[in-house]
Amino acid sequence: MPNPKRRHSQQRGAKRRTHYKATPETWTVDAVTGESHLRHRAHWVENKLYYRGKVLVDKAPAVEGGEQNP
Repeated sequence: MPNPKRRHSQQRGAKRRTHYKATPETWTVDAVTGESHLRHRAHWVENKLYYRGKVLVDKAPAVEGGEQNP
């Protein structure tokens, strides 16, 4: 594997790294809930996990069907 014979200057490394730029995050609005979220990420709204407009996980409190008397 080839290696440089001499040390490269700091300027040379900086010139090479100038093309690596931070890009802003892309936000979008969910058509179902109207909430803004990061693209390609699941997001929570009112104890429900949404992805692409569909509910994946529902953490709503369980409703007791019938009360039993002991």
